[in-house]
Amino acid sequence: MGFAVAGDIAAIENEMSWEERNLPETMYQFLTSTKDRFGTHNAVSYQIFSGPNDKAETLTWNELHAKTVQTANLFRSLGVGEDDVVAYLLPNCNETVLTLLGGMVAGIANPINPLLDSDQIGAILRETGAKVLVTLKAFPKTDVAQKAAEAVAAAPGVTHVVEVDLLRYITGIKKFIIPFIRPKVTVTHNAKVLDFAAEVGRQNTHLDFDDSKGDRVGAYFHTGGTTGMPKVAQHKYSGMIYNGWLGATLLFDENDNTICPLPLFHVFACHVILMAGLASGMHTVFPTPQGYRGDGVFDNFWKLVERWKISFIITVPTAISAMMQRPVDADVSSVKTAFSGSSPLPIELFKRFEKATGVEIVEGYGLTEATCLVSCNPTEGTKKVGSVGIPLPYSEVKILMDGPDGPVECGEDEVGEICISSPGVFAGSTYTEVDKNHDLFHHDTYLRTGDLGRVDPDGYLWITGRAKDLIIRGGHNIDPAEIEEALAGHEAVAFAGAIGQPDSHAGELPCAYVELVEGASVSEAELIDYANKHIHERAAYPKYLEILPELPKTAVGKVFKPDLRKRAITRVYNAALTEAGLPVQVVSVLESKKRGLVAQLEKSGDVEDTAVTEILGCFTRPWEWAAG
Repeated sequence: MGFAVAGDIAAIENEMSWEERNLPETMYQFLTSTKDRFGTHNAVSYQIFSGPNDKAETLTWNELHAKTVQTANLFRSLGVGEDDVVAYLLPNCNETVLTLLGGMVAGIANPINPLLDSDQIGAILRETGAKVLVTLKAFPKTDVAQKAAEAVAAAPGVTHVVEVDLLRYITGIKKFIIPFIRPKVTVTHNAKVLDFAAEVGRQNTHLDFDDSKGDRVGAYFHTGGTTGMPKVAQHKYSGMIYNGWLGATLLFDENDNTICPLPLFHVFACHVILMAGLASGMHTVFPTPQGYRGDGVFDNFWKLVERWKISFIITVPTAISAMMQRPVDADVSSVKTAFSGSSPLPIELFKRFEKATGVEIVEGYGLTEATCLVSCNPTEGTKKVGSVGIPLPYSEVKILMDGPDGPVECGEDEVGEICISSPGVFAGSTYTEVDKNHDLFHHDTYLRTGDLGRVDPDGYLWITGRAKDLIIRGGHNIDPAEIEEALAGHEAVAFAGAIGQPDSHAGELPCAYVELVEGASVSEAELIDYANKHIHERAAYPKYLEILPELPKTAVGKVFKPDLRKRAITRVYNAALTEAGLPVQVVSVLESKKRGLVAQLEKSGDVEDTAVTEILGCFTRPWEWAAG
């Protein structure tokens, strides 16, 4: 139905309460309802290569339902109960969809980012108590199988590893060559290894066990944020169904084709899009194992839109920037809207996209801790570029700040912490680690997002920064977003990331890293001069700026600030050590759960610890000698 103004959201809420909507209570009921309504319609399509004429595999809702049930039966046969975890470490493919849905029907699905290192993967497997891990069989040009083996060796609770072989998607001569060039997995573990296709194929297409009696935790998602080690959030059936219901109510129907080159370990693809498919019956296309990162995806993107008659493009700012560096070389008249999330979208990028395609971008806001969706710009009304739109039905947003007697609600356009209550918020139990839920809620109901923001007089939500990202210069708080937005206004800048670099006097000083538009040329001095002219606060002028070939990013396109902080710590500490004449250098910066970022030092001559401490003790970040 869409919406144009905040009053339209209120009208939806006034129809009835969320509890009165009589929606499915379990994931199996949710999927079965879709199959019963749209069984012969296309549900999901996947192509391993990005060419517009490359082979693709499409599952109808009938087929997806049957294969999901078989997958769930397999997991139950491996000892997975409602409280047990099926983790997966997979690129995008149809088996990933089946593992997510089947894992949630049988137990608790736990998607894991394959870009994490094996130590982090192992830590997540131990934290969630995973019994089963679904991952790739060794395949050329990927180390997923190797990392999975290393992680399972460190997670003895995993009893079975179920391998997906991408070879079945390959045709031609490559199908015969790949078995001879598969990489060797060099790590052993004690889990039993099974073949996904063979084991699923043996299962019945009706449930061999009773479905859950009602709402429960159905998924664990680790956070994909930019501020450190992953935490594991708990998602209930009701929160995931809420996200799907939003998509079906406000955007999609059974006639839509949506292209989603985002990873199926992230809530954007899994909950906002796949769950919206279950609610609406729409068809979702997943191109290549790596989505937007796949070979040729950007070069072929518009031809893929034409091939699949795409009506909705699901994207993130980094991908939009890459698209705009290529011509729109296909018929894209089927596209109604592009939906962008993950991070703020520069206004110039919004304008470029609209001019090139004739399509407006709808920006939204969500977070893993809230199952996902919180707000989005109106599909049919005013899109305030830079805002994240209007809070969605049944999502209550409060802007709060700490006062002497507890949290105080901010007024219009007053900046504070964004706090939310919605059917997607698991109040009091957001994280699997109980200690991480302490101080996470105001009034026991409103999730503290850690994001700074404001609500304008029209009800639009604006994110002004991340509380943990604040640059604190001599006790003065600086919002890095102001620096990033100023630099993003330069025509040569594709993306910018601002952090606080260590300073022995002020604690932190503003520092910026920049990625340029392909083919652009500009000096660092010119960018600093440009930034200083466009930043309103003198204290926020960047004291250092560096152009990088590419900024480090998460899998969904956010600038990964821990890597930028590591670069800054290394540079500043090494400069201080060199100036002091000490034969010591920072060789790496590691992240400690208790201490944060810690500089690892090596010495090339005799030096006392006290001499190093005299220099580096002036900074706030700790250091230690590197092992070995």
